[in-house]
Amino acid sequence: MSHRLRFNVSIPLSRPDLPPLDALVPMLEDIWESGVLSNGGPYHQRFEQALREQLQVEHVNLFANATLGLIAALKALGLQGGEVVTTPYTFVATANALRWAGLTPVFADIDPHTLNLDPAAVRAAIGPRTVALLPVHTYGNPCNHGSMADLAGQHGLKLVYDAAPCFGVRAGGRSVLAQGDASVVSFHATKVFNTFEGAAVVCADARVSERLARLRNHGLDPRTAVEEPGLNAKMSEFNAALGLLQLERVAQAIECRREIDRRYRQALGGVSGVECLALPAGVELNHAYFPIFVGAGYPLGRDALYQRLQDHGVDARRYFHPLVCELPAYWRAPVRQDELPAARRRAAEVVCLPIHPALTQAQQAFVIDLIVRPHAAPAVRAGAPA
Repeated sequence: MSHRLRFNVSIPLSRPDLPPLDALVPMLEDIWESGVLSNGGPYHQRFEQALREQLQVEHVNLFANATLGLIAALKALGLQGGEVVTTPYTFVATANALRWAGLTPVFADIDPHTLNLDPAAVRAAIGPRTVALLPVHTYGNPCNHGSMADLAGQHGLKLVYDAAPCFGVRAGGRSVLAQGDASVVSFHATKVFNTFEGAAVVCADARVSERLARLRNHGLDPRTAVEEPGLNAKMSEFNAALGLLQLERVAQAIECRREIDRRYRQALGGVSGVECLALPAGVELNHAYFPIFVGAGYPLGRDALYQRLQDHGVDARRYFHPLVCELPAYWRAPVRQDELPAARRRAAEVVCLPIHPALTQAQQAFVIDLIVRPHAAPAVRAGAPA
């Protein structure tokens, strides 16, 4: 039953926000007429330029997806071998990219309030083989960039951000994608801003940008010479065309998410044993996720609440449980059970609730009721509002 619910739910965790199909058709006709489908065509070039203007950054390189973009960013910065300090409280793609780039992830603990890397834990994790820091802006909540930049500078390390969910997030009036030596943002279908699949790497160094452009196209330079092994990681013309349309809609989508976030906080803020992630000061969020943390004082355990939501057609998720370092591919002897206490605790408490522009107020009220009244008579599945 639970397997069926995952693919046939009344209230999905996320739902892609898409433009009217009619708006895309003229672009498709243009692509068909030109016969240019990939390899940096006109829509690709237009989309990169539009992103530079929207984000107010110097260099943007489009990629087929964020994992490939992160691998290329690590390579473009000249990282070869060595260790990279990162978070265990993330999607596995963060660590996978490090492994594919020939680097070793070293997991440091998180701040239990922001869920981002704890600067003190990062400092303790830096060793003689450390070559870079790879923080994640967890749930789109910006890291303490000042602390991360200071640590990187003090130890001569590269600073790369996994900013996968951060499109539209601003701190101090600037896009968080402008931080570090490189930032990688995802345009996957589950993200606030999507191009079906896709990503961008943002950097400030022109030489790094030029190398990124080569690496995503097999390592080819304009003369068709191959100076180093590359990837086939180019964004197609279709995805770039869709991205241009999505730029016109993303502000409205974020505003819808902001209102859903507000309603959740208003309804759940006083529920005993339920904690909402604090809103950071001076930050414009995109409200990509809405996590709650189930602790002492709540009548049900986290897993029981999660199952209650699933049983009633609500596709909540336990992001990020288990931790990356607890996955079989990343078991490491140096990580003991008594390490990473904040990350382990939050992974055992978290439930991410549905949030997307298509979520109706009635659906949200249904989700809230399931949380607020855990001992109420089970709702009839067919009664979940459409």
